[in-house]
Amino acid sequence: MTDRAGGPAAASTAGQFLDPGQPAGRRRMVSDAFAARFGTAPEVVGRAPGRINLIGEHTDYNGGRCLPLALPHATYAAVRRRDDDVVTIHSRTVDETWSGSLADLAAAGGWAAYAAGTLWAMEVDHGVDLLIDSSVPVGSGLSSSAALECAVAVATDGLSGRHLDEARRRELATACRRAETEVAGAPTGGMDQLVAMLAPEGDALLIDFHDDSVRAVPVPLAEVGLELLVIDTGVRHALADGAYAARRRECAAAAHLLGVPLLARAAQDSWSRLEDDVLMRRARHVLSEGERVDTADQAIVEGEWAELGAVLDASHASLAHDFEVSCEELDAAVESSRAAGALGARMTGGGFGGSAIALVETDDVGVVAASVLAEYASRGWSAPTFLRVGPSPAADTVP
Repeated sequence: MTDRAGGPAAASTAGQFLDPGQPAGRRRMVSDAFAARFGTAPEVVGRAPGRINLIGEHTDYNGGRCLPLALPHATYAAVRRRDDDVVTIHSRTVDETWSGSLADLAAAGGWAAYAAGTLWAMEVDHGVDLLIDSSVPVGSGLSSSAALECAVAVATDGLSGRHLDEARRRELATACRRAETEVAGAPTGGMDQLVAMLAPEGDALLIDFHDDSVRAVPVPLAEVGLELLVIDTGVRHALADGAYAARRRECAAAAHLLGVPLLARAAQDSWSRLEDDVLMRRARHVLSEGERVDTADQAIVEGEWAELGAVLDASHASLAHDFEVSCEELDAAVESSRAAGALGARMTGGGFGGSAIALVETDDVGVVAASVLAEYASRGWSAPTFLRVGPSPAADTVP
């Protein structure tokens, strides 16, 4: 299910810091590429960010809380309306094109399922030409799929000139989630699409899946000399594979035994009543992770950055041992970051590969990255890729 190769794009940036580029420059690039391929300028260009989840992993589909933030690394979608029912989608990321009619959208496969599936879920009633490009590494645990879906959604919705208020953003997030679950076949929980559509610039977004409420949480890292360093291990995962779905089934089974509709709604210590060791550990992670979200929220508000680092460490331990979704490369990235002075570190995303995040003093970013590189080299692994990130704006059209 995991693959260290990562493809041409991953290989070309291994061991480097991946630059997200500026939205205006990216817009020009994707517009020029659209004109070169389709012979005319696009009508709308949409942008949607990748994300990291600061804390609250595998809690969304369990009805719990999470605290993600949008990345400066984003996917761009250029679109033009057609007068027929033909849909043509070209991805510069993989250099492939999908083409079909509106009736074919739900049958698209591979990467095209995320884009065509979004059009299907939006019930688009006219053909379009689409061109997509991205600075979000694919399969990195940074939600490249939701970035693709949401970029297509805001670009295509922009053809109507409709205002993107919160209600419409939520509608589009729902459509994007349907594309991922019903067309692409990846049973995600909804966090990725919501943060891509609702993230406020400069803030993380506390999402409570008990009632789908959201709250902005300012994260003033730059003001205190800190930043988040993302370490893309190069181990590629696919949430449509079976391991992620297995965790969802195990959580549902634990919830059933505890008499609750969703696992996060069980009493905090109720996991100890479960006799099955695997279900007990899955439940212990979900319930303790909910507590860690609250602790992290309070630590950020109070500026207790060492406490936030400790929460990140505890989350990784729980994900590695109780939820069993880490891997050797993620563990090595986390451990070598801490050894070089990171305040805390953990895997982020669904797991089974992908990325880790480290809370690092800005002056130590180079030292931490060098520590991770040295550890990977000592094990004979390909060098990881690094991203320097901060809370970025939600999906929108790019003027």
